[in-house]
Amino acid sequence: MGILWTLIIGAVAGWLGAEIFKGGSLGLIGNIIVGIIGGAIGYWLLGATFGTSVIGQILTGAVGSIILLAIINLFTRGKA
Repeated sequence: MGILWTLIIGAVAGWLGAEIFKGGSLGLIGNIIVGIIGGAIGYWLLGATFGTSVIGQILTGAVGSIILLAIINLFTRGKA
């Protein structure tokens, strides 16, 4: 159940990050991956700033996703 919950929170965080960072959507699988990695980045940078609730985890993941999408955009700008 923990893996499923991580995927759900990662998908929501990745989607939210892509919505905030316009043009950063990578599709469903890409958003899940970006959300999970973004959650790790967000937790590393922010700790438990937003709390440990589901909403706090999604917000932390979204912040990390935005950072990750900005980095990805730096390397892929103009290649499409």
